[in-house]
Amino acid sequence: MTLLRIAIAGLGIALALMCVWAGMNGHFLNEFGIVGGLAWGKVSLADLYIGFALLAVPIALTENVKLSAPIIIALFLLGNIVGAFWLAWRLPKLVRLLTQDRPA
Repeated sequence: MTLLRIAIAGLGIALALMCVWAGMNGHFLNEFGIVGGLAWGKVSLADLYIGFALLAVPIALTENVKLSAPIIIALFLLGNIVGAFWLAWRLPKLVRLLTQDRPA
């Protein structure tokens, strides 16, 4: 499981580095406006935010409100970077919760 957690965190780091690269080489508002104006751009953005909402469910169910609220807000503002690091951090807890009532 340690290797999987490292891989997930590595993907979060890769995404963060891609965001830094894009910030240095593109213009967010201009490019976002172009993507948002395209039919598949709208679908991709809907898919992205639906994914955030779906990931918010296990976060809300496994964390107390004082911790889950800031994580979920950060997820919607910063994206899957937050989701990757939360998943890498909480993977052992999630596995325990998902397997505790499993029939033998």
